Formats: sequence, structure tokens, C-alpha cells
Amino acid sequence: MSFSAPKLCVADVSMTFKTPTGAFHALAPVTLSIPQGRFVSLIGPSGCGKSTIFNIIAGLLEPSGGRVLIDGVDATGTIGRVGYMLQKDLLLPWRTVLDNTILGMEIQHVPLRAARERALPLLHRYGLAGFEYLYPNALSGGMRQRAALLRTLLFDTDVILLDEPFGALDAQTKLKMQEWLMQLWSDFSKTVLFVTHDVEEAIYLSDEVHVMGTRPGRIIASIPVPLARPRVRGSTLSPDFLVIKERCLELLHLDPTASEPVNEAA
Repeated sequence: MSFSAPKLCVADVSMTFKTPTGAFHALAPVTLSIPQGRFVSLIGPSGCGKSTIFNIIAGLLEPSGGRVLIDGVDATGTIGRVGYMLQKDLLLPWRTVLDNTILGMEIQHVPLRAARERALPLLHRYGLAGFEYLYPNALSGGMRQRAALLRTLLFDTDVILLDEPFGALDAQTKLKMQEWLMQLWSDFSKTVLFVTHDVEEAIYLSDEVHVMGTRPGRIIASIPVPLARPRVRGSTLSPDFLVIKERCLELLHLDPTASEPVNEAA
């Protein structure tokens, strides 16, 4: 897979909230540049601003400073330019799996029949055949996440934000979902920004991992993951993988106020 000019650029984005006790600096200026088709992860302690970055990129939150660019065009504060999936699947209990997956297309005013005709082959291809007309309460956690991810994909944006989508799954299901997501990403060449607290998951899935610190939230290191694709599970035991994992863990245990941003590809 080849990478070209940035699809998503977060340019010196900062966020300050007003509180009764004064200003709270949630994000120092953060810069990210992600080419089309790349899979990039953010890791960091709770409260470091990962979800704030996602809300700014999604247009749900206006930054105090900086801009969000998609294809070089200012998208700051614009809703609908990216797909966004939270840890909780948010499937509507009164809609079938099929009708949950087409929700984004309905919002985009795609005719109902056309939306269903587009979604059905994807449900069959990606492990949801036989579940199309069931309701969410009949699905396992992994199946619910598959439906939610397909709904995000069918929103038909080039950029997808995934905020801990596998955080609530058991270990075995999480491993299966990682493989499923890699296949989906490979097939559709979406640009993915992924948040997780699982260091091994971040490395295994990603082309690059950004490690964040707190007080205020910021990127303290950007670590490339030069492992061959398609990835195999055994790669998590390779010397190269373990070196990256050790470096990420080392950075996560630093004094949160001590380090300056580092680009480890340099």
C-alpha cells in the first residue's frame, strides 16, 4: 500500500476549557499529519486528551487554536467529514442489524432500498450473514462491534476515527476483531486514527504510534512501526516488535511533564 500527501492534518490544535477555578489547558498545540490509507494509533494515560482530539477532528468541539485539514481543506468545526466510532457500539435497539448499519446513509439521504442493497453484501462478506434481521440484543459483543464498524464504514468518509472499539471485549474476541479490522482496512484503504490503552494492540495494527503525555495533553513521541504487512500474530514476539513495545512502555512511564516531543523516525 503506497502513501501520498496527508489526508488528515491536525495543525497546532490546542484546547483550553474555562472552569470555575480558572482556565484548564487540556491540549497543548498538537500536530498530526496522516497520509491517505495509513493506520495510526494514539496511546496515553487517561486524561491526556485523546478523546478531545477526536471530538475536535469530528467537528464536535471547536479548538481554542489551530486547524483541522482534510485533503488540504479547512474542516475545523465541520461535522460529517469523518466517520467516528466510540467504544460503546450505540446500536439502536429497535432497529435490525441491517437497518443499524445503514443509519449513516439514511442521514446522507441515500434512498432506503439503495442503502440496504449496498449494506447487505458487506454484512455477508464480513461475518454478519444470518444476523441481518436480528436485533442488537441477540448479538454477542464482537458481533455488535462488527455491525457498528460497518455502520461507520458505510458513512462513506475517507477518514475513520476509532475510539477504543475493542476495549470492552474479552481477550479472545479482541484478537479476532483485530484481524477482522485489518482485513476491512486493507480492503477499503481508509485512513484510520485509532485510540487504545493496549500498547500491543496499537503496535500490531498501526503504521505509526503517537504516545501522549498529560498536563497538558500533547504528543511526546511518534514511533514508526516498520513491520511487514499483512501482519501475522507471531510478529508480536519478534525482536523488532518487542523493541517498539519496550519504547512505548518506557515513554508511558515518564514523568508526564518532563519530555519534549520526539519524532523517532528522524
